[in-house]
Amino acid sequence: MCNRKHQSHRAVDAWFKAYGEQIDIDWTDRPGQLFPTGKKTARHGIVARRLPEGNRPLVAEKMEWGFPHQVPGKRPGSMLDTFVTNARHLHYPLWKDTFANPLYRCLVPFTHFAEPHPAGGKGDDNLPKQAWFSLPDQPVGVFAGLWTETPRGRAYAFATCPPNDIVGEFHPKAMPAILKPEEWNAWLDGDAKTAKALIRAYDGPMVMQEATPMLEPIG
Repeated sequence: MCNRKHQSHRAVDAWFKAYGEQIDIDWTDRPGQLFPTGKKTARHGIVARRLPEGNRPLVAEKMEWGFPHQVPGKRPGSMLDTFVTNARHLHYPLWKDTFANPLYRCLVPFTHFAEPHPAGGKGDDNLPKQAWFSLPDQPVGVFAGLWTETPRGRAYAFATCPPNDIVGEFHPKAMPAILKPEEWNAWLDGDAKTAKALIRAYDGPMVMQEATPMLEPIG
């Protein structure tokens, strides 16, 4: 499932400023390309969350990618720490209460997201080859995100859904739930039934590329 994405700092900066939101992000300690690194090293991405007082203005905030979760280990009675990045079953206990409360829904901006390429091998960045997806009509797309408080600080994940035809060719099980601009407020402010209706395969323009998105220099 989608465990690799790209957040161009220039594009995301421009996205926040275009919508008149609050942004005060130090980009120097986080790369544009993100993948979870688990318990040892937190990997942070940018999300837009609402304030408790209301739906606007949104606040740009760095959060760790992945909800902490314990699963049974191999030894009887042992437990392993995991960090779950994709919320596929929103009725599961890990997500249910967070999803039901609009305060803990957020927008996760992205410029590209990836699925492992079925051809295998290495990509042009010498990492496992990926199929990269983006929205040609939106420099910055938005995933339907969730966030929570954890002992390591705030963490986020995003909802997933059955794939559209483009993503399904590379990952037939699921894709990130992508919100259209006119749906952002409904996701942030609606009840659970309204928000659940937004979790479906994206039907807008989408393109795929094998070339790894370039990371622009910070500053």
